[in-house]
Amino acid sequence: MKHWKSILIIAAAVIAVIVLAVFSFQGTQNKAISLEEQISTAQSEIKVQEKRRADLIPNLVDCVQAYDEHEYQTLMDVVNARGSATDESVQEIQTMIQAIAEAYPELKSSENYRELMNELATTENLIANYRSNFNTWVKSYNQYVRKFPNKQILGFLGYEVINYEYLNYDVSSDAPTNLFD
Repeated sequence: MKHWKSILIIAAAVIAVIVLAVFSFQGTQNKAISLEEQISTAQSEIKVQEKRRADLIPNLVDCVQAYDEHEYQTLMDVVNARGSATDESVQEIQTMIQAIAEAYPELKSSENYRELMNELATTENLIANYRSNFNTWVKSYNQYVRKFPNKQILGFLGYEVINYEYLNYDVSSDAPTNLFD
């Protein structure tokens, strides 16, 4: 009877060690998978922001340019009306100038340019932040898969290390360069 108790205790200990090893291996693999997903998400966030930039910036530039043309045409109409005024049309010109002044108490182009520059800065800052986030996740992943015993466990499980390149903060080739040509 003593003999069977010893065998059961040893068998239970061996099973406990095996279960613990399986959970340890699986936990290590799950963490590596989680880190890979974080890297994929970070890459996706960068692409979303770059798409936002590609869609937003040309539309903002077109809007500012259209408003510039509108302001220019309004001012040219006023100048031309003043220049071609006769005594009979002075009252009409004054009424037109007063209506334009009420409709446009101040020129808006400088505000539009300021908003455009603010959007550019915000967009580029977002992209830089997402690139930094990507680099942080790559660093975490690389550190995790290279540490002992993770490297051995992941190697034993047939898990392959993926080499990622860190993103730099240089302006990308598709960043807007000269907006007002």
